[in-house]
Amino acid sequence: MATDDGTYEYKLQHGDEFGRTYFRRFDGLAVSSIGVGTYLGDPTDEVDSRYRDAVATALESGVNVVDTAVNYRCQRSERAVGRAIEDADVSRDAVFVSTKGGFLPFDGERPEDPGEYVKREFVDSGLVDREDLARGSHCIAPDFIDAQLDRSLDNLGVDEIDCYYVHNPETQLHARSREEVYDRLEATFARLEERAAAGDISTYGVATWNAFRVPEDDDQYLSLSEIVSRARTAAKSAENTATHFRAIQLPFNVFMADAFTVESQRGPEGPQSALWFAHEAGLNVFTSASIAQGDLADRIPEDVGERLAGDTTVQRAINFARSAPGVTSSLVGMSDPEHVEENVEAGRFDPLGADAFDAVFE
Repeated sequence: MATDDGTYEYKLQHGDEFGRTYFRRFDGLAVSSIGVGTYLGDPTDEVDSRYRDAVATALESGVNVVDTAVNYRCQRSERAVGRAIEDADVSRDAVFVSTKGGFLPFDGERPEDPGEYVKREFVDSGLVDREDLARGSHCIAPDFIDAQLDRSLDNLGVDEIDCYYVHNPETQLHARSREEVYDRLEATFARLEERAAAGDISTYGVATWNAFRVPEDDDQYLSLSEIVSRARTAAKSAENTATHFRAIQLPFNVFMADAFTVESQRGPEGPQSALWFAHEAGLNVFTSASIAQGDLADRIPEDVGERLAGDTTVQRAINFARSAPGVTSSLVGMSDPEHVEENVEAGRFDPLGADAFDAVFE
């Protein structure tokens, strides 16, 4: 697992190469404000090899945050990350590894009949109760998440995962009420608290797409305040002294800035943005889609781009995401070693200060 000493030693080795606030705190850890994402790409050996090389290169270049999920590329992304961590000239205790469970994963390749595969491998086997499914592909029941966590540990080849996310829990809103989703999250959080106590994960959180950045009357909305409350209740039920719920993940970029601009969450003194609520609640925020899955590689609004430091459009887009208040690390897909250098170079520039970032929206 990532340790305080391991990550701070990593920071000492690389910190002078980067700009202001490049390394940030996750509790006692020092983590890079640019992280490797592993979502995109076909489930092939060729892409596996590129991911392995890209992740290893990033780890050796000053990026010590790697994010994946058991369902990404039919479990191949987790396995490629595991090989990269093993092969890179970096100590495991310097690397912050996060993964996710919730979507039913294929194994190695997409089956010809996904529905039949789900029925055979998950429902008929007893791993998933059909009533717990949403959209035929998503489950957050405690036993299922427990099993997926075990699978991720095996795929990654690690003894402990630094942050384990319940993946897109808003998907469950297609099948049940919001209150039922909160109840199910609380039950799963209690299981994750047990796994944290057992040393299988260090922390956990929720990774979302829509849930925290849409208005309260949206069908995909979930209350961050309620989720934090449920995590605290889960910690008590597991007899832990404090909750291990420490992070959220959500999309944030120039074109998807809702987490900053939409006051979707109820704070102690009134409506707040998701980023502001998370900051006040002491939660770490990891942004996904930081370059809009490649869409920001060639274009960024001119009035925004001219305020941002960076030699390329990609670098300026990355620096926009990691300039947002309360962001711990911005994840960028890196499936090609040639892209790693450009992405890492973004960190050699300073992010916007708080006032300059606010001015973008004036």
